[in-house]
Amino acid sequence: MTSLSIDAAAKPLPLPVQPVSQLKRELRQALFKKRTAALALIAPLAIFLLLTFLVPIAMLLKRAVENPEIRTTLPHTVTVLEHWDRKSPPPEAAYAALTVDLLKARQESQAGALARRLNSEISGARSIIMKTARVLPLLDEQGHVLSDEKIKLALIALDPQWGELDYWQAIAKNGAPYSPHYLLAALDYKQDALGHIEKADESASVYQAIFGRTFWMSLVVTCICLLISYPLAYWLSTMTERRANLFMILVLIPFWTSILVRVAAWIVLLQSGGLVNMALMSLGITEAPLELLFNRVGVYIAMTHILLPFMILPLYSVMKAIPPTYLRAAISLGSHPFAAFWRVYVPQTYPGIGAGALLVFILSVGYYITPALLGGPNEQMVSYYIAYFTNVTINWGMACALGALLFAATLVLYAVYRRFTKIDVSMG
Repeated sequence: MTSLSIDAAAKPLPLPVQPVSQLKRELRQALFKKRTAALALIAPLAIFLLLTFLVPIAMLLKRAVENPEIRTTLPHTVTVLEHWDRKSPPPEAAYAALTVDLLKARQESQAGALARRLNSEISGARSIIMKTARVLPLLDEQGHVLSDEKIKLALIALDPQWGELDYWQAIAKNGAPYSPHYLLAALDYKQDALGHIEKADESASVYQAIFGRTFWMSLVVTCICLLISYPLAYWLSTMTERRANLFMILVLIPFWTSILVRVAAWIVLLQSGGLVNMALMSLGITEAPLELLFNRVGVYIAMTHILLPFMILPLYSVMKAIPPTYLRAAISLGSHPFAAFWRVYVPQTYPGIGAGALLVFILSVGYYITPALLGGPNEQMVSYYIAYFTNVTINWGMACALGALLFAATLVLYAVYRRFTKIDVSMG
């Protein structure tokens, strides 16, 4: 009896069996808690990126296609011209609506913005808008408002250009809240009176050349950085860790110095009486000082010096991970050292070359300070004109359009890079 009771006490009690649905529910709750905790950890960073990166880009893209000046300043005129065919003379009601809108614009100090916007469409529009706004309202001798017909005659008498179609077509064409005007202008295109896209005049076609110059100068700087950085990164990768860290500090010194300070230093070095020209003449290489400032040579030198670390670091990180035994194995199997290096070592550094080239090129296309201080008029890049439209002419639409196109070009370049890296990975 005692042995039976002891055996019964020693026997483990059966665990309660939970339903499958309850286990699934508890699993979902556990996963939900983990995901919530992860989201809570990354929420501050996500909010920071949203407010400082995504929102400004969205505002830039939106402002590049916004066209608010004419619609908000001339609402009655735009409404009258909505059903106008833009070929026959505008209706007399459009003249009357124009006087009402211009009078209100003058009272609210909006006539200047309207005049600048129309002047970007038609040269001379600023003067006619401001002259017309100053004489309003148009009244008869008894102080009564003129009829639509008399207002039309009075405006044409004030300036005969109100009898032409050009200004009315410009107003009707830009009556919508959004327009591709600035984006087309940034590509040297425009819309005609009926809204058809056509090539801009030769005198106004400058932005394609500016974009071409920007991409070409960025490509040259990227190639120079690659030619200098590749052997330097390879040399660093063959050193011991202690020596490599010492030389890497020298590479990173430019990161600790302001760009303005570095550019000012290059101005001192490259000027006619600077150290570079003095050294060249003292060595007998040149007889007279070389023109190294305010041209493309000085821009290339300064940009290469500033962007060189951005090429060295990706290359060094990739080269440091390549085992040196690969080269020795290829040479031991009878390959020439150069052939072994070119066919075995270099292909393994393609990720570093691609990352460094992409980083340097993207940074180069957005450069502003270095070309502005060291270059001449033919060395200014897209960023210079973005700053010009932002700070000088206060043309936010054109500045945002140029910025949007530069951003789109960067995204296309990055997409091409991703495409090639995927192909390389799949082939590997």
